[in-house]
Amino acid sequence: MQYVGIQTQQSRNNFRSLLLLCLFPVLVCVLVLLFCYLYVMLLGGGGGDYRMPGEVTQMQLAMGFFVQIAPYVLGGVLIWFLIAYFANTSIINSATGSRPLSRMENKRVYNLVENLCMSQGMTMPKINVIDDDSLNAFASGINERSYTVTLSRGIIDKLDDQELEAVIAHELSHIRNHDVRLLIISIVFVGIFAMVAQLAMRSAYYSSFSRRRDEKNGAVLLMLLVLLVAAVGYFFSILMRFAISRKREYLADAGSAEMTKNPLALASALRKISADPDIEAVERDDVAQLFIQHPGKQAESALSGMSGLFATHPPIEKRIQILEQF
Repeated sequence: MQYVGIQTQQSRNNFRSLLLLCLFPVLVCVLVLLFCYLYVMLLGGGGGDYRMPGEVTQMQLAMGFFVQIAPYVLGGVLIWFLIAYFANTSIINSATGSRPLSRMENKRVYNLVENLCMSQGMTMPKINVIDDDSLNAFASGINERSYTVTLSRGIIDKLDDQELEAVIAHELSHIRNHDVRLLIISIVFVGIFAMVAQLAMRSAYYSSFSRRRDEKNGAVLLMLLVLLVAAVGYFFSILMRFAISRKREYLADAGSAEMTKNPLALASALRKISADPDIEAVERDDVAQLFIQHPGKQAESALSGMSGLFATHPPIEKRIQILEQF
């Protein structure tokens, strides 16, 4: 693959990522309408509230139902989004086991970050460390007050200065291009669909025990409808999130090469990282996609039969190949 220039990649990826992100609220509305249509078709529209004189189609009944419930669904999604959006820093720190790294604890890392930020005119982010011998790193935050570069203890100790500088530049590129904000937003929306699917599954399960036999069929059917719609939304939202992540990794690699003028240093660092990227404290897959290389099994498997459709990162060999063409 031939590199076409950072400005070209930036404009293309910004447009595509923005387009993907905009599809999330649209997907919510489409899924609510689908639920309304299935509800009307299978359960008769929930009574006489939606029946009007004359011949009324199922779609008209569904639209009436949709108009009534959509504001509540969108309001709940908005509240959930705002809570997760502004609490993301504490959530990520808790999920990764990261802690602040003081300047006195490691002046080497601070000097590398400061020099890169000064060369780019960037405000210096916070620096966190994960006490793990594996090699990995990520950037997080939604604004200058919360932007953070997090490095594992292993990546600090096992990379030389040029390699570590290239990794830090990669994470600073995510911050500079607002990748971290975009990814956090996508993570929140995927979490919404995941939670709805879980609630529907649990509700369907418990309703089969808590209701009388004559009420079970309707209740279970309703919960299965919610589960079906939520599962469809979860599937498509995951595809959108993965597409955003893959595109952004290429752009951040290019940004690192631009900052350091040493693309081979990042290529060398990626080879070392790929040998041991697994941070033990990271169990949440949504948080894992923030890392420079996805910790866990997905780091090694991109489901090649489907061209890496479900991989949160592009193949590391492909990233190295592009860097070596600079």
